[in-house]
Amino acid sequence: KPLKMAAKGDPLRAMKIKTGVVKRLVKERNMYILESEQQEAKVEKMKEEKKDEYDIKKQIEVLEESRNMVPDCTNRLNRARNELQDLVDEYEKDLSETDEFKSAKECLQDIH
Repeated sequence: KPLKMAAKGDPLRAMKIKTGVVKRLVKERNMYILESEQQEAKVEKMKEEKKDEYDIKKQIEVLEESRNMVPDCTNRLNRARNELQDLVDEYEKDLSETDEFKSAKECLQDIH
């Protein structure tokens, strides 16, 4: 519901903020995916090199942490994307010529 309050007061500002949130969450999710891939490679290398089991176990824990962040981040991204889409839909007639609206539309198209 805070979205509606911000949108009613200043929909352009709300759109700009939501666009920033969506862009940040896309980067964050991509970072966790990359981190998981890198950590997985590190664990495999440690196993191949027959490193200490305790060290391998600790690195597997780090890997699981990174993997667990991906769905959480995806959920937050989906929520933010839906809120931004709602704003875009609600104000399309009034704000379609503004930079904030164009930026929000572009952002939504990039993640579909």
